[in-house]
Amino acid sequence: MTDTLKDALRKAAMFCAYQERTQQEVRDRLKEWGVWGDDAEEVIAKLIQQNYLNEERFAKSFAGGKFRVKGWGRRKIKQHLQQRGITGYNLDQAMKEIAPDDYRETLADLLDKKRRSLRDDNPLVIRQKLVRYAMSKGYESDLIFAVLGSED
Repeated sequence: MTDTLKDALRKAAMFCAYQERTQQEVRDRLKEWGVWGDDAEEVIAKLIQQNYLNEERFAKSFAGGKFRVKGWGRRKIKQHLQQRGITGYNLDQAMKEIAPDDYRETLADLLDKKRRSLRDDNPLVIRQKLVRYAMSKGYESDLIFAVLGSED
């Protein structure tokens, strides 16, 4: 391994140690540093070998964090993970980070909080706004209607 590659590996390890990353994020950063092709793949392989880079760990951390902190639904989380190149097994593992009971409870809390912020007398308009809000957060329509139906 050349000094340039060793330097890139050291910098990439620090990049990954700071926060969980995907292989694509590391590949893009290496390209910025002038490392690409087989050299970039060698650095990524070393990072995986040294456990600096683990896409399953990234996916679980991402899904859990976006759900707990931002209140995102499964659809939105899945879409963002796919945009980052996470698919298959790692995507399935990430979705398992969200407990069904917590998921429904979080949606109910989000809808309740949103309802209190709405100023309208028409219950149909309020319901429409709540559905649209929950859909934008990435929740499934059948669950939204089930939660709203149980609150009426």
